[in-house]
Amino acid sequence: MSTCTCAMRTESDSIGTKNLPADVYYGVQSLRAVENFPITGTRMITPMIHSLALLKKACAIANKEANVLEAKVADAIVAACDDICAGKFLDQFIVDPIQGSAGTSMNMNANEVIANVAIEKLGGKLGDYSIVHPNDHVNQGQSTNDIVPTAGKMTVIALLQPLLESLGRLEKAFSAKAEEFDGVIKMGRTQMQDAVPVRLGQEFAAYASAVRRSIKRIDAVQAEMYAVNMGGTAIGTGINADLTYFNRVTKVLAELSGVPFYQAEDMVDGTQHIDCFAAVSGALKQCGLALSKISNDLRLMSSGPRTGFGEINLPSRQNGSSIMPGKVNPVIPEVVTQVAYRIVGNDMTISMAVEAGQLELNAFEPVVFDALFQSITTLTGAVNTFITNCVEGITANEQRCLDLLNASVGTITAVCPYIGYAQAASLAKEALKTGVPVRTLLVERGVLTPEEMENILNAHNMTKPGVPGKN
Repeated sequence: MSTCTCAMRTESDSIGTKNLPADVYYGVQSLRAVENFPITGTRMITPMIHSLALLKKACAIANKEANVLEAKVADAIVAACDDICAGKFLDQFIVDPIQGSAGTSMNMNANEVIANVAIEKLGGKLGDYSIVHPNDHVNQGQSTNDIVPTAGKMTVIALLQPLLESLGRLEKAFSAKAEEFDGVIKMGRTQMQDAVPVRLGQEFAAYASAVRRSIKRIDAVQAEMYAVNMGGTAIGTGINADLTYFNRVTKVLAELSGVPFYQAEDMVDGTQHIDCFAAVSGALKQCGLALSKISNDLRLMSSGPRTGFGEINLPSRQNGSSIMPGKVNPVIPEVVTQVAYRIVGNDMTISMAVEAGQLELNAFEPVVFDALFQSITTLTGAVNTFITNCVEGITANEQRCLDLLNASVGTITAVCPYIGYAQAASLAKEALKTGVPVRTLLVERGVLTPEEMENILNAHNMTKPGVPGKN
């Protein structure tokens, strides 16, 4: 459909009158928002538009049940919302996602588009709001202050589903690698220094555990999205909301969406406070930080490949340099870490916006949603490429792991229960100074017999609980 034509129509609001193309479905308030908020150069994301449409459909049904909205008008609104949910008229949602007035512009953009689509279905001309009015009909019994936070919660839930699915796949990928690498013994490190032996499989099992923990956190905070303040209208008191509508709208929304939405226990609180979004952002940040730490580990273990650790190989995805032939960089772990940084920045924005609410309303929900939606979608993308282009293709350099293990003095820890810390430390220093392996020194100095040394310094036993050589 065209958004530019020679024919024009005139619409008015409390500010004055304005001309706009005759064939567009948005109205004067949407156009003013475009002029006032040229902020990001983008528009509302499609899931938010779908959430607004489904929510407006629930409102129309509840108002029809309450007999405060004429059946034919309600049915036309419902049909218009169905069209939008089916992907039609998306180009008519023109407002920037970051805007003033707590999201009034995005609410009115939805009201105007739905009203004009409904008008057309009833045989009227676009802009003839005597047939279906954006405020009096589409927005009946509602306020931006209950519509926008509820639509935001709906969108968060919609965006979290693919993220949780992807994280589940990542956990399985790490678990599969943990099983594959269970027999690979390597040197563990603390503070970037040699520590004690560990199985490579144990490290990957730990990564799987961290992902499972993130899934639990995200799933838990998602439940906070189910409490909505629909019917609370301006400040949670429910002014101008018919009682039947008030008691039905959230139930209708739950029926339509299949999500267990329920009316907030304290509707004023539900309108004043948006700390639930900070909780979601916090869980996303924790997940991003965990994945970035894991990515750092993978970059270290694959470093070199000849002059670094070289314990694992990451899949080669693209050339790593425009000047150094054959160089391949760990680009996938790098991008995961960059996404984590973005999520941390978004979390700070969300935290400040959540704190900035005053009295009965938080006016800064638009930037909260813009940042939160970006965090969810970018994290989902990062997890997907991490699985497909990195984790599933990791291989182990088993001999390299063994060589580094045998060259380390960290295994001396295992003999501490037998000879004491001081003597063990002295032997470790001698091994580092002379380059003579710990195993050789233990036998040459008569500290252990060859048989005792082989029994105590069994690397696999050192990766399990107990005293090596005894348990």
